[in-house]
Amino acid sequence: MQPNSVRQLSLDLYSKCVLTAIALLLAVLALEPLVRPAAASAQSNGASASYLYVEPRTTMLRKPDGTQQVEGKVVIDLRNGNVWGFPTLSGAPYPVDTTRSEPPVSTPMYLGKFDLTKMK
Repeated sequence: MQPNSVRQLSLDLYSKCVLTAIALLLAVLALEPLVRPAAASAQSNGASASYLYVEPRTTMLRKPDGTQQVEGKVVIDLRNGNVWGFPTLSGAPYPVDTTRSEPPVSTPMYLGKFDLTKMK
């Protein structure tokens, strides 16, 4: 064998080994999510709303000043005891407005406060 062919053979073997190593490492990266999937989360920004209690049914909401009375959902902020009402305009658990084609957005109204600090 001539020196050039030996050098070419060793260079070819080296290239094949490097390419095989690259292919194996890429396969490991591609298959890792199948072996160890990431935990699913409904929150996109990492925020948690575990401090909110949402009443399961709708109820009649009455603003403290008496200007509005409407069907809606009650939400309690367990951090401070604030009670909020979200009008749904019907007995449905979500806002409904049959006069419009786009989905309505319910704006909360402040209903009052539970003094949670008095509980022992």
